[in-house]
Amino acid sequence: MAKEFKRYLITSALPYANGPVHIGHLAGVYIPSDIYTRYLRLRGRDVISVCGSDEHGVPITIKARREGITPQQVVDRYHEIIKKSFEGLGIAFDIYSRTTSPVHTETASAFFRKLYDEGKFIEKTSMQYYDEEAQTFLADRYIMGTCPKCGNERAYGDQCEACGSTLSPDELLNPHSTVSGSVPVKRETKHWYLPLNEYEPMLRKWILEDHKDWKSNVYGQCKSWLDGGLQPRAVSRDLDWGIPVPVEGAEGKVLYVWFDAPIGYISATKELTPEWEKYWKSEDTKLVHFIGKDNIVFHCIVFPSMLKAHGGYILPENVPANEFLNLEGDKISTSRNWAIWLHEYLEEMPGKEDVLRYVLCANAPETKDNDFTWKDYQTRNNNELVAVLGNFVNRAMVLTHKYYGGEVPACGELNDYDRATLGELSHIKSALENNIENYRFRDALKEAMNVARIGNKYLADTEPWKVIKSDPERVKTILNIALQITANIAIACEPFMPFTAAKILRMLDTERFDWERLGATDLVEAGHRVGEPELLFEKIDDETIQRQLDKLAAIKAANLAAEAKAEPQKEECSIDDFQKIDIRVSTIVAAEKVAKTKKLLKLTIDTGIDRRVIVSGIAEFYSPEELVGKQVPVLVNLAPRELKGIVSQGMILMAADATGRLRLLNPDEAVTSGAVVG
Repeated sequence: MAKEFKRYLITSALPYANGPVHIGHLAGVYIPSDIYTRYLRLRGRDVISVCGSDEHGVPITIKARREGITPQQVVDRYHEIIKKSFEGLGIAFDIYSRTTSPVHTETASAFFRKLYDEGKFIEKTSMQYYDEEAQTFLADRYIMGTCPKCGNERAYGDQCEACGSTLSPDELLNPHSTVSGSVPVKRETKHWYLPLNEYEPMLRKWILEDHKDWKSNVYGQCKSWLDGGLQPRAVSRDLDWGIPVPVEGAEGKVLYVWFDAPIGYISATKELTPEWEKYWKSEDTKLVHFIGKDNIVFHCIVFPSMLKAHGGYILPENVPANEFLNLEGDKISTSRNWAIWLHEYLEEMPGKEDVLRYVLCANAPETKDNDFTWKDYQTRNNNELVAVLGNFVNRAMVLTHKYYGGEVPACGELNDYDRATLGELSHIKSALENNIENYRFRDALKEAMNVARIGNKYLADTEPWKVIKSDPERVKTILNIALQITANIAIACEPFMPFTAAKILRMLDTERFDWERLGATDLVEAGHRVGEPELLFEKIDDETIQRQLDKLAAIKAANLAAEAKAEPQKEECSIDDFQKIDIRVSTIVAAEKVAKTKKLLKLTIDTGIDRRVIVSGIAEFYSPEELVGKQVPVLVNLAPRELKGIVSQGMILMAADATGRLRLLNPDEAVTSGAVVG
């Protein structure tokens, strides 16, 4: 039998304040966290949800260095962007704090000091990379080199973003410092380590025996770490940005971000309430961490070991980590700007907050990586939110105003179909609860949408617009039931689409319902006057979606251009070799597609010497109409060759850009056809 808890503490992974929040973060962490929290609030549970900006760590110092500003300026900028973005999407944290706050600095320092004073750390001296030019030890992210696994020449000292491999700086080939560009040397440095191996027996029992019900991806990754044997992990770094290690002889050293950041959950709770200890130190509290799969080891292995080493703290009951969300078939990457940023979405798609929440939940990467596409976003909005949910609520409201002036009609005698329909509603509540409490939010959303599907089917089958002519009393019952279903939708969809729920309640002109009322058939009383109907959702047209696709295409083109490398120089040739080549500026006087081909154009060229035909594979880049009149360089003394039955006499010289698109080379001013290039 599942344990009953008096209160709930929900934490969401602290986003790095070195960039905005994107849809991958939302689908993986923040929307599931918000759904769960809103559900618990609806049920009247004692629950608090904490989060905040993770404002230390090497990525922030790298960005500051690149932009020529201070790390504090970086985190101040992005903290505000992230905070406002969450608010705009309705992510209702009880507190959104930051790890540069005085409370956090004090909390993290005291946590470290207690472990230090009690001898819980190991002091170790090791050889680490040092930049002699910049006179600083290099954190893993400040070291770049060639990945030994895939050959990517821009792999970091902790990870290769090309193949996703976890690395150590010692594995990199040809390492260099990203600070100065110089080749680093090894120097001796001292750090403090948390001996994770000492907590392995505790972790094995707690995870592998007591929490077999965890999601398979979380349980499997934890088992893999434990089976591989845990090693001591450094909790300090040689950096000048972060919380100083609070012991003598630690000048120039700060707390490692993955020691510092999870303590941010504790410090945020301290900021929120003076009763913070009952949420962190009582066995009557259920602690749940919402994270992405890349943070599993820190929340299931490292942080629990820290809490156990400190003593007095509870451990998480669950860590429902999601997999990754891709974008249009490609891995989301902040460094390549391949993402849909939340703050930009809110500006470009106003009023569609719940559309994004709905699509990201319906397509959430709960058990495997998933893909977001703008076409799927459009389809789900138009075919589900507009055609199912919006359509039903609108019909129920419009018909009530049309037939009864907006007054809820009394429910008469129920027939078997009425009772069967209302009976379906009674099952929704338990199905929703079972799915949400087991972190199956995609399935839960389907159940919430089923309320609207039940309503649509009911109206379609009962046809009140026809029955009104022959049996107006029957229509009163039909529309009373339709309005009860509408009110139930407001309850069922609130955890997922809070803006939509609020709009429905506004249309019904009623207060928010408690969760326990879900499935009830007397939510709106006969005689109550409802508000004016309004559309819950609007169709999204192709033009709107194309603008977003064009935006992504421009980003991809810019990335390809940035990553493009010039081909190696060909082998040396003599001036005599070069003089054999005859290149003339020529004018295209006619162009047409070659039948039964997609790429070939037949071009008639005035070379100044003669008129000739050249077959060129540029049909996918230029239309025939675009080419007529253009001047291009042509290799005129190339041996003729037959293509698709046409003799081609020469070659147009072109250049390929980073995307592979062929580009014409034009003189900046018109010249006489036949002018020699050389």
